[in-house]
Amino acid sequence: MSNEHEVGLDRDNLKKKVERKEGEPTAAFKGASWAALIVGVGAYLIGLFNAGMELNEKGYYFAILIFGLYSSVSLQKAVRDRDEGIPVTSIYYGISWFALIVSISLMGIGLYNAGSIVLSEKGFYGMAFVLSLFAAITVQKNVRDTQRAREKD
Repeated sequence: MSNEHEVGLDRDNLKKKVERKEGEPTAAFKGASWAALIVGVGAYLIGLFNAGMELNEKGYYFAILIFGLYSSVSLQKAVRDRDEGIPVTSIYYGISWFALIVSISLMGIGLYNAGSIVLSEKGFYGMAFVLSLFAAITVQKNVRDTQRAREKD
C-alpha cells in the first residue's frame, strides 16, 4: 500500500501545473489557431505558386487573400471594440464589413469565372481562403485575450 501511495505522489510531482491567467486562451487553442493560419495560408500560397495561371491571375488571388485577411481581422477588432464599449466610428465599422464582403465576393467571382482551373482546384482555393480568414480572426482574438489577461495583473 505504501508503494502505491509513493507512486501516486511521484505522479503528482511529475505533472506540471500550467499557470494561466483568467480569460487567457489555453496554449492548445492558441497553437491550433496558429497552425490553422499557417496551414491555410501556406496551402493557398503553395497552390498558387504551383498553379498554371498567368502571373496577373496569381496576383489577383494573392491580393484577395491579403485583403481578406486584413479585412477579417479589422472587422473582428471593430466588433469586439464596440462590444467592450471602446469607441468605433460607424464609418469604420461599416467599411470593415464592406471590405470583408467585397473580399469574399471577389474570391467567389474570381473562382466562378476562372476557366483555366478545374473544379477541384476552385474548391481547394475556396476552402484554404475560408480557413485562413477564420484562423486570422481566431489568432487576433487570442492575442487580444492574452494581452488583456496579462494586463489585469
